[in-house]
Amino acid sequence: MLTAAIALALASSSAPPLPSSTDTTRYTVLIAARPAGTQLSWGDADGTLHYAFEFNDRGRGSKITERVVLDGDGLPTLVEITGNDYLKNPVDERFARKNGKAVWHSSSESDSSTTPGFYTSVDGAPEENALLARALLKAPGGRLLVLPGGEARIEKGGQLALTAGSDSVIVQHYEIHGLGLTPAPIWLDQDGRFFAQGAGAYFIVIRQGYEAAATDLIKAQDAYATRRGTDLATRLSRKPGHAVAFQDANLFDPATSQSRPHTTVVVQGDRIIAVGPDGKVKVPADAETVRLHGRALLPGLWDMHVHLGDVDGILDLAAGITTVRDMGNDMTELLQRRRRFDSGELLGPRVIMAGMVDGSGPYAGPTKVIADDSATGRAVVARFADSGYVQLKIYSSMRPALVPYLAAEAHRRGMRVSGHIPAFMTAEQAVKAGYDEIQHENFLFLNFWIDSVPDTRTPARFTAVAERAASLDLHSARVQSFVQLLKSHHTVLDPTVNVFENLFVARKGSLDPGYAAIADRVPPLIRRGLLSGGLPVPEGKDSLYRRSFQAMLSFLKQLYDAGIPIVAGTDAFPGFALHRELELYVAAGIPAPRVLSMATLGAARVMKRDAEFGTVAPGKLADLIVVDGDPAQRISDIRRVALVMKGGTIYDPAPMYEAIGIRPMRPTS
Repeated sequence: MLTAAIALALASSSAPPLPSSTDTTRYTVLIAARPAGTQLSWGDADGTLHYAFEFNDRGRGSKITERVVLDGDGLPTLVEITGNDYLKNPVDERFARKNGKAVWHSSSESDSSTTPGFYTSVDGAPEENALLARALLKAPGGRLLVLPGGEARIEKGGQLALTAGSDSVIVQHYEIHGLGLTPAPIWLDQDGRFFAQGAGAYFIVIRQGYEAAATDLIKAQDAYATRRGTDLATRLSRKPGHAVAFQDANLFDPATSQSRPHTTVVVQGDRIIAVGPDGKVKVPADAETVRLHGRALLPGLWDMHVHLGDVDGILDLAAGITTVRDMGNDMTELLQRRRRFDSGELLGPRVIMAGMVDGSGPYAGPTKVIADDSATGRAVVARFADSGYVQLKIYSSMRPALVPYLAAEAHRRGMRVSGHIPAFMTAEQAVKAGYDEIQHENFLFLNFWIDSVPDTRTPARFTAVAERAASLDLHSARVQSFVQLLKSHHTVLDPTVNVFENLFVARKGSLDPGYAAIADRVPPLIRRGLLSGGLPVPEGKDSLYRRSFQAMLSFLKQLYDAGIPIVAGTDAFPGFALHRELELYVAAGIPAPRVLSMATLGAARVMKRDAEFGTVAPGKLADLIVVDGDPAQRISDIRRVALVMKGGTIYDPAPMYEAIGIRPMRPTS
């Protein structure tokens, strides 16, 4: 708790003014290579640092001002941040260090420490990592304790010489370890000043005037990540030289939703060659034997809604996910990542690719692929199809009149069609226009409010559902007619209900209920993010938001009962979010065995891959997992993945988690 004296000191500090001097350094925020915001940096004569940071990501985005005072070692003694966070929650974060005691307070936490260290803020500007980098470069061994917990270290990368018009700069690449599950890249100029910080090809903050150099910086970061990933892949995977026989398995069969105890499964190379009762299956004499003692053996899980990043491959495999469907990513980055996963150069699942396309406008989605007319749409579909994409994902700013054309063109090329429901269009209209699948259950609710919520490009697509879902009569004639439309068109639903649990139910200062089960396993700075809450909740509407989430679960069960195909996708924390998604399906009333079938054979059938995947059967590819428990009886046992096999290669989740700072799941006694 804050002491009264320090709390008063923090509260009395005023917000920093906007700059009036000419020494302000300006930075551009690029999202999907498009300008989306700015950071301004300036300093006072006494050394006080100021930042003003804001960006717009489809109506969401942070807007903060920050004041920082450093000591002689570059450690913060004062941090003040005000404004709003990504979801527009108010931000008022304060840190102070005085007389050997550090005290901090934000909307999600209040704490103190006598341990010296670098304070890492909850909602600060990107340039904070440059301050940390400089402090680490001064520190003995390049290491520092960080608050609220953990240790950071810095590793030096390469240099780049860049030019912009008549200006030039030498920039140095560094990677800061200890802040997250993967190192955080940061670029400083020859004077040690902040130059850029990027998170893959999607989001980068870079000095104004040098925006064209972002691609070069991202390539250098990718090369570093690839070298690190290759080392991990070498250490954390094992390809057996002989057949592998799993014995005394409790084999789950998604085709029947039944479990078969005392079963033997034999794998040779990348294929399953035999399945049958223990003692009745011929096992090669030189086979490696793995006795499971009744533990569950399942086909590998599928996550049908991801946007792959650098650490996601490890998180997915460790969680038992052997196939993912990427629902929108930078094409060059995704194709390279998939190739590296397939070759074993990087740890990761099999990747099925869906290409995202949107229309232009202020709320255009996180994609470089824009189509505003039929000719461009035809070229977009052709490019995706020719590059191995099997699905087209249409986003929220697409012109409704163009949807039927895009759908027809994609179908002509053998691709599935899905996505958000574009603004000023209903889900009913999208299905009739050619959608094979709908992403995110909120769009099913928005179908009934087109007159009052026509523009769903903004966060209104979340807040309107939070405000109204609880009052929608799910048994009304209109809802029932809509369900029948979905059924008659064989429309698939990718509900991502875990996302709405976070948005509608999570509250600042309390652990996100979707991740409470893993909060004590993740690094301190990651755990801190699990306290950040969801949507801002208007006064008096806490119960309403919670009831609206329950309405989403009720509607999900109604759709399941009506025979609507459901695939398990997450669009959230890789690996762990799928476990939660499956738990929520069971909470909605869907039997656990059917949920497991959805996440295995059901997904494979939707993607027409069930001849090779989805069940543990002779001739199929050897993608399977061992679970310490029986998730067909207790769905949460799916969190206890003890072994993963993808194409005959074996992975142990425990050292994979440890390699990225996550404590493994404790085995059952």
